[in-house]
Amino acid sequence: MKIIAANNRANYNFIISNRIDAGIVLTGSEVKSLRINTGSIRGSYIIEKNGELWLSNCFIKQYQNATDKNYDPSRNRKLLVTKKEFNKISGSIKQGGFTLIPLSLYFSDKGFAKLSCGIAKGKKKLDKRETIKKRDWNIKKQRLLKNN
Repeated sequence: MKIIAANNRANYNFIISNRIDAGIVLTGSEVKSLRINTGSIRGSYIIEKNGELWLSNCFIKQYQNATDKNYDPSRNRKLLVTKKEFNKISGSIKQGGFTLIPLSLYFSDKGFAKLSCGIAKGKKKLDKRETIKKRDWNIKKQRLLKNN
């Protein structure tokens, strides 16, 4: 598994309850561009339209040797999930308070481009402070154990 892009702020801003892997519909030049690590999912989000999931605002730079004249690097890209997974996702989103966020973009062992998504709930400011305190305490604890 080769990670192309990761959303590092996702664990800070959201409480992730479930993780789902989805395929992405890409053109050939987009796959070649991703193979040389020119993709970003910072600020991207997932929307549901007409019973399908779409990845919006995901930036994939145009491949250098591509001949696409009207290439849009931030176009909407369709996500491929099973019907069972889609029903699970849509049910939890409609339940209230949950959203679907992209966590990482990677190539699977078979060479397919995949997107790891998380069903998440937004953190409040207090929760973010607790996360920072826990992280700092774990760092201090490691230093104390190392020195003793």
